[in-house]
Amino acid sequence: MRLGYARVSTKDQSLSLQIDALHAAKCEEIFKEVASGANTGRPVLDDLLSRLRTGDILVVWKLDRLGRSLKHLVELTNELLERRVGLISLNDPIDTTTPQGRLVFNIFASLAEFERDLIRERTRAGLQAARARGRKGGRPSGLPQKARATAMAAETLYNEGEMGVQAICDQLGISKPTLYAYLRHRGGKPKVGQKKKR
Repeated sequence: MRLGYARVSTKDQSLSLQIDALHAAKCEEIFKEVASGANTGRPVLDDLLSRLRTGDILVVWKLDRLGRSLKHLVELTNELLERRVGLISLNDPIDTTTPQGRLVFNIFASLAEFERDLIRERTRAGLQAARARGRKGGRPSGLPQKARATAMAAETLYNEGEMGVQAICDQLGISKPTLYAYLRHRGGKPKVGQKKKR
């Protein structure tokens, strides 16, 4: 069974383009959702994932409609592969129902791991630079263990100024308020209206 998933970030945006493409791809049922890219709560997607069975195919217009972040997308696709559920993106070279499509996804997953390694390296470099300037490095208080590494990565990426705030949030799979909270925990003074380089 082919199930389609269409998502827009705000109610002002139209789902028509995605829905027409999913109908053309012969989806038997289409799930529609309005949720921002960084939003962790997606009840429609959760409902769709719970209905998928072995042999089913999940079809999306583009991969960015499905995953909150690159990391989330890779985890989700791996979960689908383990459940023997196919994934087709109509505007990306991803079709895990074919050997070639699985190869492309594995390359994609390897790039995601490489990107995570780069973030870790930047985080370590940021901590070393901070210690050299006399700042106390280490873990911020009041954060769960899992959030501490993300907070350090957020601070490093923000201070580098090479990525915009939204790009950092998308990269780390967090919301803007969470990013600013992490920066405050790390001792920074984020400016909500500040525009960083893209």
